[in-house]
Amino acid sequence: MLDEDEYARVIGARRTSERSLLDQLRPVLLEYERITGVRETDPNAVYHHRLAGYGPPCARCGKPLRTHREPKSAARAWSL
Repeated sequence: MLDEDEYARVIGARRTSERSLLDQLRPVLLEYERITGVRETDPNAVYHHRLAGYGPPCARCGKPLRTHREPKSAARAWSL
């Protein structure tokens, strides 16, 4: 998950001067990998790894809530 500073750096890496969308987004994927150590191939996935897009940490497990209104984290929601 990216905090706001990391997210700004990743999104800021996009090169709008390039003709193809892939060439525009390649630097975004490289910056994401540099920050997280995770190689991502889908630019859309990078946009979903913004911590601010989720709710606060779950009081029980500490993982982010899916939204600001959720009573429990996604991890707890799917556990048996």
